[in-house]
Amino acid sequence: MHIRVIIICLLLLFCANISAQERAEVELETTEGNIRIALFNETPQHRDNFMKLVRMQFYDSLLVHRVIKDFMIQSGDLTSRNAQPGQLLGAGELDYTIEPEFQLPQIYHRRGVVAAARESDKVNPERRSGAAQFYIVWGKIYDDKRLAKVQERLDSATNGQVKLTPDMIETYKTVGGTPHLDGQYTVFGEVTEGLDVVDQIQQMATDKNDRPTKDVRILRIKIISDPFSPKPVTKPTTKKGVRSQQRKPIKR
Repeated sequence: MHIRVIIICLLLLFCANISAQERAEVELETTEGNIRIALFNETPQHRDNFMKLVRMQFYDSLLVHRVIKDFMIQSGDLTSRNAQPGQLLGAGELDYTIEPEFQLPQIYHRRGVVAAARESDKVNPERRSGAAQFYIVWGKIYDDKRLAKVQERLDSATNGQVKLTPDMIETYKTVGGTPHLDGQYTVFGEVTEGLDVVDQIQQMATDKNDRPTKDVRILRIKIISDPFSPKPVTKPTTKKGVRSQQRKPIKR
């Protein structure tokens, strides 16, 4: 009898462990191809907020409004859905922010991760994330000399709180990314399929405001896995009569 109870308990623990490893996963269907993204459980506020917006079809038909080669691609501006050619984008946001969820050194700005855009430190010293806009990192491959300079910059920006570990350094030297953003913008997911599509988009021609000259649109975001789905929520409101700053990560 005792053995049977022990076996049942072990099975329950095993199932609970499997459940704990489940991740929310979505697929961005864009005009350039599909990109599949898994969200990190280590950043639950950002994960749950992103999935809430996906369930509400918030991102469907929005543009990838900001692209910088060897850096990142960005979307989520709510005003981009019906934007005219050449229109300046980047200021459209929802009326709330999310507290940062930095998870260094396990989660950082390597190539292919998904992170939240935000307002600059000048008006947002707490580095709270914008609710809707996000970017996918492409970045560059670094050598030791350049990483040493990045570390100096991080020391200045974070008062010495962010240090590149040997594992992070090796990743930036082999895979690439944007290490100068570590500890300042919340990374909350990663591309699991379609990194070639990200590469294709990040190489596209852009105007002086970094908007692609050819529109790149998220046709829809399809939910692949949603293990943390809560009760139905109401649609968020946007700020009225207030023009916010552009939400964007700093290139250099």
